[in-house]
Amino acid sequence: MITKEDFEKIDMRIGTIIDASINVGARKKAYKLKIDLGDGKIKTSSAQITQLYTPLDLIGRQVVVVTNFEPIKISQVKSEVLVLGVDTEDGIALLSVDQKVENGEKIY
Repeated sequence: MITKEDFEKIDMRIGTIIDASINVGARKKAYKLKIDLGDGKIKTSSAQITQLYTPLDLIGRQVVVVTNFEPIKISQVKSEVLVLGVDTEDGIALLSVDQKVENGEKIY
């Protein structure tokens, strides 16, 4: 079990995908995403979400991301945020909100 204080250490926010392309050098199929987190903050992520989405499907989509993980390098992509999703039989289904909200809004 984790405590409420442990959970509060995770900084989850809403962002909008503004660019998506194939992460060419990734060992597992992945997209390189650019995500607008508001206030001029654009972050990059490598996400293995190629089974259910095309790059065009992703542009403009709001997603839930974890912003305070240590960045990791996946091929030539510095993955600065973790895009959250559910691992289904068909592939990763992205978590999202049911209404448009401001980029950068914190998830509680």
